[in-house]
Amino acid sequence: MLVYRVAPVLGKIVLVFVLTLLVPLTLSMVLADGATSAYAITMGVCALVGLSLSALGRHGVRADELQSRDGILLVGLVWTLLPLIACLPFLLHFAQTPQPLSFSGAYFEAMSALTTTGSTVIVGLDHLPASINMWRCFLQWLGGMGILVLAVAILPLLGGGGSQLFRAEATGPMKDSKLTPRITETAKGLWTVYCLLSVACLLAYRWGGMTWLDAWAHMFTTLSLGGLSTHDASFGFFNSPLLEWIAIVFMLLASCNFALYFVALVKRQPLKVLRDPEWRASIGLLVGVSLMIAALLWFKGHPADLADIIRMSLFNVISIGSTTGYATVDYTQWPVFAPIVMIILSGIATSAGSTGAGIKMARLVILIKQARREMRAIIHPRAVQPVTLAGHPVDNRTIFSVLGFMLMYGGTIIVLTLLLLLTDMPFETAFSAVVASVNNMGPGLNEVGPAGNYASLSPTQLWICTLAMLLGRLEILSFLVILTPGFWRK
Repeated sequence: MLVYRVAPVLGKIVLVFVLTLLVPLTLSMVLADGATSAYAITMGVCALVGLSLSALGRHGVRADELQSRDGILLVGLVWTLLPLIACLPFLLHFAQTPQPLSFSGAYFEAMSALTTTGSTVIVGLDHLPASINMWRCFLQWLGGMGILVLAVAILPLLGGGGSQLFRAEATGPMKDSKLTPRITETAKGLWTVYCLLSVACLLAYRWGGMTWLDAWAHMFTTLSLGGLSTHDASFGFFNSPLLEWIAIVFMLLASCNFALYFVALVKRQPLKVLRDPEWRASIGLLVGVSLMIAALLWFKGHPADLADIIRMSLFNVISIGSTTGYATVDYTQWPVFAPIVMIILSGIATSAGSTGAGIKMARLVILIKQARREMRAIIHPRAVQPVTLAGHPVDNRTIFSVLGFMLMYGGTIIVLTLLLLLTDMPFETAFSAVVASVNNMGPGLNEVGPAGNYASLSPTQLWICTLAMLLGRLEILSFLVILTPGFWRK
């Protein structure tokens, strides 16, 4: 059976995940915040599951024998099993409080964290144990670059099989490109860049006035474009223009392809970043739309002065457009044009190879160039006009893949929105919740907007949004293909 084939590798990844629990466990022990037993129990369960899977699949394939189908299945299993383990500290902690968290809510919270969505069902973040808040944020940092990419980077035992995991886990339309001859070295390079930027962001937040705990937590959720916060008021809690400017810089950096930074830092080719068309398009679109909305607020008579309007617009538009999800104001009170454009932006603005989600700028650029080629073909039907990206031709297979993804992306949003409408959720709330979940953005409109959260949703509604987050993180096709009969045939 196919599941048995991948069980040994799945077990080893789960055992690696045990180590991540040392972060909140250590913090809980140092601060004596009362949540230590939740992490100790979770570590025991996680170790048991990992060892059981390893034993269950002792006759399965070795890591270096993984095929493409094995990699796709393994990614799907990892992204459904790890949230199940990650939600245990939430369940165990809240079981001791007057308001226990349901399993649906706990799994939603863990999935939101690992997929870097940033939606939450927890109220009273300011009063949570510090380790629980840190666990939520740390999960986002792990999910930002992808737990499987981490496994490929640190587990030599994956060997050649690491390429199957990397291709299944990586985002964007062109997954087979390598920065180095070996996939393991590529994964290590990306994680090195990710960690360097994380350290820089941490020190910048601390310099800007955050406490060490807040700086760590918000560094995790800024570089991952996750947006979870340790405060109910989100980033608005700090009321600091300096911290907002720091966040703007690092959100923009995390919105772009980390492979470019790898080339710039390791191969000493910094100008390649500025020459990349996707980088220019992502930065230009995020900043351009921010300034456009700032102008709209100014002409509509917003009471703040122009400098504050520009900063406020840059922060909130870039936050939503980059799928981070921080908020300093309730932007749903702005002219209706603004929040709608911001939600649309969340689907297209981030680059392939970034920690963001959505369609990805590379796909949008390819679609625009393909549309332009089709229009030119009407005028010059015999002309040969290849679609190019960064000076390299894009083969038709990639173009068809992008078109297929776009079809499934739109279909997924429509179907899941209809499912939420069946639960009597208002259309605006349902549509924005699905788009926010599929784009791994977090806040939507109305009750799930920046002034609220997802706590009021029913279990059915939470599970629909959970599925949307998973589909968005795995770019839809990588997960849906597992559900097809042909996938399971020998």
